[in-house]
Amino acid sequence: MTTKPLLATLKGERQPAPPMWLMRQAGRYLPEYRALRAEKGGFLDLVNDSDAAAEVTLQPLRRFGFDGAILFSDILMVPSAMGQFLTFGAGEGPQLSPPLIDHALVQLAAVPERLDPVYATVRKVKAALDPKVTFLGFAGSPWTVATYMVAGHGSRDQVETRRYADRDPGAFAAIIDAITTMTIEYLGRQIDDGVEAVQLFDSWAGSLSPAQFERWVIEPNARIIAGVKARHPDTPIIGFPKGAGGKLGAYARETGADAIGLDETVDPAWAHASLPKDIPVQGNLDPLALIVGGEALNAQIDSIIAAFADRPHVFNLGHGIQQDTPIAHVEQLVAHIRSRAR
Repeated sequence: MTTKPLLATLKGERQPAPPMWLMRQAGRYLPEYRALRAEKGGFLDLVNDSDAAAEVTLQPLRRFGFDGAILFSDILMVPSAMGQFLTFGAGEGPQLSPPLIDHALVQLAAVPERLDPVYATVRKVKAALDPKVTFLGFAGSPWTVATYMVAGHGSRDQVETRRYADRDPGAFAAIIDAITTMTIEYLGRQIDDGVEAVQLFDSWAGSLSPAQFERWVIEPNARIIAGVKARHPDTPIIGFPKGAGGKLGAYARETGADAIGLDETVDPAWAHASLPKDIPVQGNLDPLALIVGGEALNAQIDSIIAAFADRPHVFNLGHGIQQDTPIAHVEQLVAHIRSRAR
C-alpha cells in the first residue's frame, strides 16, 4: 500500500479512515494567510509571486496536517493566458476584459507565459512537501471558465452566458474548445512539474439543463480527461460538477474521471447507490456545518463516512471553506476523522 493515503484512495484503495483535504484550505480563514496577503498586496500579487504562493499552499499543512496540499492559484489563470486581462477589485470579485459577449475570441492574443509563475509554484511546493502528502493541482472546467470569459465577471445564474450559448452555439463552442485545449496543456504542465492528482472545478455546472450539461460539461471534460490521460495515464483526475444533482451518474460514467467530488446538496446514501460501483468519491460536508462545530459537526462527519464505508472516500467539504470558519472547528474535524482510524 502506498504511503500516500490520499493518492491511494484516488486510485481505488479504501483506508481505515478517509484521507482529507479541504477546498480553499489555503485562504482567508487563516491568520497567517491574511498576514502574508497584507504584506504582498492583492490576490493576484500572491498568485504571481511563486515564493508567496508556495508558502500559502503549505500553510494549512503545517497547521492541520491534511493528507493533501492544493495548489494556491485561481481558475481564471487560463483565460488570462488566453489573452484576457484579469483583475480582482476590492469587494468586486474577478473581472476579465474584454468580455467575449462583446468581442470575438479571435481578437485575443494568447499570453501563455502568464502561467509560468504557477508552474514555478508547483516546483517549489513539490520540493518542500512532506512525502506522505499528496499534491493536488487543478483547473476550472470549460463551462465555468467560459461563464467568466463571456460575461467578464461572475454571476449567480450565468444568464448572459446561457443566452450567448443559445444564440450562437457555434461561437460558444469555439470558446469551449479553446479553453479545453489550453486546460489540457495547463494540467499536463502542472503534472510535469510535480502535482500527483488534479481536480476539475465546474462550480456553475448546476445552472444547465440535461442537454446543455451533456454538451457544455460532460463532453469538454471528457476531452480534457482523455487529453491529460494520454500524457499522464496514471495521474488521478477528480471531477467536481457542483450542482449536478441527478446528472452526476452520467458525468461519472461518461467523462472518464477517476473520482467524483460531491457538493453539500447531494445525499451521500443516494450517491453511493447511484454512482458506478467502487469509483472513489470526495466530499461532502456542508461548509456551514464546519462553522457551527460541536456535536452537530461530529454527527454530520459520521453520517458521511458511514454512507461511503464500502467505497474509497476522500473527506472534504461540499465546496470551499468559508472565511469566518473558526480554526478550532477545523481542528475538531481533523481530530474526529483521525480518531476513527484507531
